[in-house]
Amino acid sequence: MAQKKAHEVDRWLAQPEKAARIVLIYGPDRGLVSERARRFAEATKLPLDDPFTTVRLDAAEVEQQPGRLADEALTVPMFSPQRLIWVKGAGNQKALVADITALLEAPPADCIILVEAGDLRKGASLRSAVERGSSGMALPCYADDGRGIDAVIDEALGAAGLGIALDARQLLKANLGGDRLATRGELEKLALYCAGNGQVTAEDIRMLTGDVSGLSADEAVDAVIVGQFKAFDSAFRRFLTAGNPPFLVLSATLRQIHALQALRHAMDTGGQSASAAVASARPPVFFSRRKTVETALSRWSSSALQNAGERLQAAILRTRQKPALAVPIARQALMALAIEGARGRR
Repeated sequence: MAQKKAHEVDRWLAQPEKAARIVLIYGPDRGLVSERARRFAEATKLPLDDPFTTVRLDAAEVEQQPGRLADEALTVPMFSPQRLIWVKGAGNQKALVADITALLEAPPADCIILVEAGDLRKGASLRSAVERGSSGMALPCYADDGRGIDAVIDEALGAAGLGIALDARQLLKANLGGDRLATRGELEKLALYCAGNGQVTAEDIRMLTGDVSGLSADEAVDAVIVGQFKAFDSAFRRFLTAGNPPFLVLSATLRQIHALQALRHAMDTGGQSASAAVASARPPVFFSRRKTVETALSRWSSSALQNAGERLQAAILRTRQKPALAVPIARQALMALAIEGARGRR
């Protein structure tokens, strides 16, 4: 299989395999996807600002012009031995997948294709095509864990000639990790603020950094399903402060409820435990969320999940009918579910 696990990606990017002519970089952390895509593009040593050598396409263009990507890939380079085609905004667009599949079967010798995509589930057509291709490579990008955040902190502050105290590091890590692009933005701002001081202190962190770990709806969703209503309220506020619409949390929670219903059905009909149901889930539950999902399954019955889904659907409809009241409608519905999840502990 032409794919790497999340922890193997940086090592692969340090020494890309020459046989990989089509590289797919995907995942929910858009900042990390973008950062790694640029890192790979720079590793080709091709001039990225030369339109004859580096062709930039949007996936929407490829979708509107079937065969466009294949035509570009088969164009003979005029001013260099290689060309780079850089596609952004990819998903499971049919024309794009068709072109990628064809190029994987007959990869061009003088062209490298780099594709940036969002979160692609296992089995998604674009991801599956690249993973199966002998000339492809699929690289996943997930939100930074503790070790990853430490590495980014050390890299950014070290480049500015700054150290960081242990208490300041712990405080900083609590505010980072949701998106690599936002994380780097916060670190650049911190480095500029502390320039010349030699050391970043906890007080510097409190004075300057915002909380960018909550840019994803996942934190709010997880708090809802396990009944942590205080944590939900905090995550929901941060999500809104980042400029995100409230219906995104409602729709994300509804998707999670539907996933829980399928797992709960396996438990009720097959006699499986929560851990066994999660372990056999397809698509698989990401390892860092397995404990959360197991806890939720132990607290929600099938009927309770059915009621939760209906409540969320009604809330989504009300936010569309009364957009001026979307925030209180969403908060009330989600808080009610969080309280319901907390009751499941008894």
